Amino acid sequence: MLKRIIPSTGESIPVIGIGSWIQFDVSNHSPEREDLKQVLTLMHQHKATLIDSSPMYGRSEQVIGELTNETGLAEKFFYATKVWTSGKEAGIQQMNDSMRKMKRSVMDLIQIHNLVDWQTHLKTLRQWKKEELIRYLGITHYTTSFHAQLEEIIKKEPLDFLQFNYSIATRNAEKTLLPLAKDKGVAVIINEPLEKGGLFDKVRNKSLPSWAAEYDIQSWAGFFLKYIISHPAVTCVIPATSSPLHMKDNLAAGKGMIPDEKGRKRMVQYFEEL
Repeated sequence: MLKRIIPSTGESIPVIGIGSWIQFDVSNHSPEREDLKQVLTLMHQHKATLIDSSPMYGRSEQVIGELTNETGLAEKFFYATKVWTSGKEAGIQQMNDSMRKMKRSVMDLIQIHNLVDWQTHLKTLRQWKKEELIRYLGITHYTTSFHAQLEEIIKKEPLDFLQFNYSIATRNAEKTLLPLAKDKGVAVIINEPLEKGGLFDKVRNKSLPSWAAEYDIQSWAGFFLKYIISHPAVTCVIPATSSPLHMKDNLAAGKGMIPDEKGRKRMVQYFEEL
């Protein structure tokens, strides 16, 4: 598995992780829990580590905490969650709840979800980092219209991580946000890499180009994810899935040859001409 450096520390993490929105929001007796255990086991087998969640995602944090313990893999992952509320005390309470649900005494990364009351929470996160309750801090958004605000924040505030949307179909981040993050030494997590599955609608019943094999691409998921991780500013991409089969496809994208700039342009051209 290809790894990328977190600029603020020099620690490296695998380029493929997993998101948990919807997919991990399951009940105690849901049959999907067994599939999710397989997904986590596959991640461990393929050396993927980052699991991203949020209090916004229903039971996801709780399920992550339970399943990582049930599989015996609790110490094998890089845990990321978010704070998603207004006010200092409310933020502290919510983050403490997240720590309890995910069964962590130290959280690897807490991010300010969609910039909600970000100035307040950033002060708390800096203090928590100093107290070694968290290892890293960051901010997130999932819509292109907020890219400019993300840029303004990282110009002024030293952050470890930045999370935002980017895909082969939605490439606004390539203009200035990705280059700026690289210049500022901020690690980048990509959400919405498959456009909630919408990218597959465009390629349904379409064949991969023959030259995709040059980049060890074996599926459309691999095509879409390799495009993202081939950008040098991207640290990790977090497609969400509860399917072991889909997880295998996603993990495969983190291995083998990575497209160069010429290859990236060829991928965009092929995709847009479908």
